[in-house]
Amino acid sequence: MECWVSLKLFFGNPLLAIVLLASAIYLIICEKDLKKKIILGILPVVVMAGFLLPITKIVYVAALDDGSDTYYRLLWLVPMYVVIGYAACKLIFSLKNVLWQRIALVAALVVVMLSGSLVYVNQYMSVAENLYHIPQDVIDVCDVITPKDRSQRVRALFPSELVHFVRQYDTNILMPYGREMIASQWDYYNAVYDAYEKPEIINAEELLEATRQAKCLYIVVRTDRKVDVNLVTMGLKLVDTVGDYRIYSDPEILEWYEEQGFHITTS
Repeated sequence: MECWVSLKLFFGNPLLAIVLLASAIYLIICEKDLKKKIILGILPVVVMAGFLLPITKIVYVAALDDGSDTYYRLLWLVPMYVVIGYAACKLIFSLKNVLWQRIALVAALVVVMLSGSLVYVNQYMSVAENLYHIPQDVIDVCDVITPKDRSQRVRALFPSELVHFVRQYDTNILMPYGREMIASQWDYYNAVYDAYEKPEIINAEELLEATRQAKCLYIVVRTDRKVDVNLVTMGLKLVDTVGDYRIYSDPEILEWYEEQGFHITTS
């Protein structure tokens, strides 16, 4: 039953599983090319059948520590949409009558619409703010702290909601922690994360102790984030306020950078 539930959750809409199975069986029967028959016809059926066998999951979980959470990934071996698309095209072009070809094409489009959903009405869909398809605040903040000399790298502390986007935009900006601290299934320790993200009100002294240990030149803080002591009075410099974020620089770390031979000049 666990395997069956995993299979249902993977496909979401049961119509997808039915269409995939029908496409694979059709290719097993009608495809003449042996390689295509094996890869697009036989393989999907074998993988799906094997996926439902309890012994497969037992072996998989035994081989991997987190096997229970990732067992569904075995279904990634099935080139699902390639199988369905190829079978649909083969069926349509096998019809000699143009009218029947058009009917089959319309039927295929109806199946596509019924087996999915309109992504543009999804609650997680929003209009892109820029060509990078990431929040504009991320771009603006990164542009403020990026050194003019692109060969130089700086380390900056960002709120967790920006971490993924910073990595997408500029890999020259280093961070004290990344996805490993944000993903809920991992339980790693990071002093900067604990001082910055966990408390409801940030303890400025503890935060600076952690960021200086991690050599963070910049600290980016949401304007609505509560800090027990103004960071400027703690010796930091307010560089700029961009959107909903304040950017602070740490003169102590800047001095450390210069001692290492890096003269950081931002754009």
